[in-house]
Amino acid sequence: MDPLSDVLSLLKPRSYMSKGFEAGGDWSVQFPSHYQSIKCNAIITGECWLAVESVPEPVHLKAGDCFVLPSGRPFRLASDLSISPVDAGPIFEQARGGGTVSCNGGIDFFLTGSRFAVSGANAPTLLAMLPPVVHISKESDKDSLRWAVEQMMQELRDERPGGLLIAQHMAHMMLVQALRMHVDNAPERGASGWFAALADKQLAKALNAMHENPAHRWTVQTLAERAGMSRSVFSLKFKQAVGSAPLEYLTRWRMLLAGDRLANGNEPVSTVALSLGYESESAFSTAFKRTLGCSPRQYGQIEAGEENTAIAE
Repeated sequence: MDPLSDVLSLLKPRSYMSKGFEAGGDWSVQFPSHYQSIKCNAIITGECWLAVESVPEPVHLKAGDCFVLPSGRPFRLASDLSISPVDAGPIFEQARGGGTVSCNGGIDFFLTGSRFAVSGANAPTLLAMLPPVVHISKESDKDSLRWAVEQMMQELRDERPGGLLIAQHMAHMMLVQALRMHVDNAPERGASGWFAALADKQLAKALNAMHENPAHRWTVQTLAERAGMSRSVFSLKFKQAVGSAPLEYLTRWRMLLAGDRLANGNEPVSTVALSLGYESESAFSTAFKRTLGCSPRQYGQIEAGEENTAIAE
């Protein structure tokens, strides 16, 4: 798979809350942190401001805009950010299982969206690869999202049998489309980070190569050749964009893949190690512990404990 599909596959996003939100007059609503989850929303009518904790500048949202919040940070939506906010909890208690909730009469503004739960001990690491705010405002991008948004909105409002399931599928489509568009638009925004590397045609070739065949014995030289760059220029540019050296990134990705397989399958550690390019289990275990902070066997036990806790809750 491609790098974006790989990351989303390991996160295993599950849409478990698809709702509409409408507001009227002057309003301001504060939303709490949403640990290990991704919010994806579209503005249907009206406009508002979005302020995300630790993000310096607020974002002005208009009808047709879509925004994704992968970081789980608290955020605020408001017609005017100078208005003291009310807590979102009591408002959204109106529709625990879906549907539309209302604030101040709800005649000026309407938003539809979904929250995606993500799983795994390394979800924070994977989520950190995504930007804190994705704002889709380009007209051509909004047009391509419109069908999914309109279908989702219709299902939420009609409350027909199977409507929530359809809304969830539409929400998944919105999420992937929005993140893809963020990659496409990264160069013109001058973005940095993993998404900027995906958007760079040369660096993307190296990233795709590592994701397509993580077990291959890649070297910085062979990855630089894939990118069509000199070894030194490639190393510098990759580290500036991604935040780690190419082979450090490869090792971390291998360990994230291994952790997922150990947590969700019954393969012995030696089999996982061999499939990811390690000739000995001891070399693999050393790399695993250095990267993820525990041994492969301990990791499987930690994941099993978290799964049992989630089931109990």
